[in-house]
Amino acid sequence: MKIAQIECFRLTTPLHRPFVTALRSTNSLETLVVELRTSDGLRGYGEAPQVWRVTGESLAGAEACIRGPLGDVLQHRSTNDLNHLLVEVSDAVVGNFGAKAAVDAALHDLAARGVGQSLPRFLGTSCHEVATDVTVSAGYDDEIRSTTTARVADGFRALKLKVGPDLRRDIAKVKAVRDIVGRDVLLRLDANQGWTVKEAISAIRTLEDADVNVEFVEQPVAAADLEGLAVVCSAVATPVMADESCFGLRDLTRIITSHAADMVNVKLAKCGGLRAGRALLELARAHGVGTMMGSMMEGPIGVGAAASLVAAYPTTVTSDLDAAWWVERSPVRGGLRYDAGHVVLPDMPGLGIEGLT
Repeated sequence: MKIAQIECFRLTTPLHRPFVTALRSTNSLETLVVELRTSDGLRGYGEAPQVWRVTGESLAGAEACIRGPLGDVLQHRSTNDLNHLLVEVSDAVVGNFGAKAAVDAALHDLAARGVGQSLPRFLGTSCHEVATDVTVSAGYDDEIRSTTTARVADGFRALKLKVGPDLRRDIAKVKAVRDIVGRDVLLRLDANQGWTVKEAISAIRTLEDADVNVEFVEQPVAAADLEGLAVVCSAVATPVMADESCFGLRDLTRIITSHAADMVNVKLAKCGGLRAGRALLELARAHGVGTMMGSMMEGPIGVGAAASLVAAYPTTVTSDLDAAWWVERSPVRGGLRYDAGHVVLPDMPGLGIEGLT
């Protein structure tokens, strides 16, 4: 079963509502799908989302990387050499983690299909359902009340509130949401680098004093400011999570040695795929650092790969895999579905993707 053809497809798919953070606002999913075809007709899929403000990668850049140095590695190779291939893909080019993640997922998809197993089973688990939170976009007032009520009615038991940069309104919003949902729904905050160190400490302490019961606060300060992140982490009781500060193993090692965060958000498009994601989860676990598997604004292929990894290598908190839920219409046939706050993976070969729509 050798790789005979590499195809790339640029997809733009509308969202059913705007996705708003302290970094950006978008009304659509923009992603690159890679399709690897073998000599005996199997197809494996991977995905590289375009998220300028986080990874800096474009669809054009990801496609050039896949058709260029990564494609050179893949041509006429067998997925029986999966581990060797994954190492060569990782070493073929500096950076370009989204492109690497897409190829990594497609190779895993092909390898699982080749033995007739779903990707979760191929990774070593019979679990095909993973709990997820849902994001409540940055915004205030009546919009937040209606959105929060709707998401709880949809069955989500963990809400990620996007906050920043308006500190006063952020605090009022979080308190209001807690009053709306009661004590049984998990609330977690994501500032997306939207606060200064002083603002982060002030906001978190204020919420602690008000007994709002925030599960954790994600990336409160600038990604490059590990020292500032460590200051926030040591100054508050609420767990602090690193996201944009942690792409790969080197970043995680610095976070561990500098005690910069209590937890990390692992994303395939940041680290380069399932192989690297698994290594991050294992390293974090070995050092007592909490973990969550996250997603960029990507579709069922990327989220399906991430959810499969979580199914086999559970994280310490409910994962953040709602990205494909935001898509108005799925760009693929088959694959995952959402059910009352859970990602449900098909027990079919690979990711269960039958093709693009």
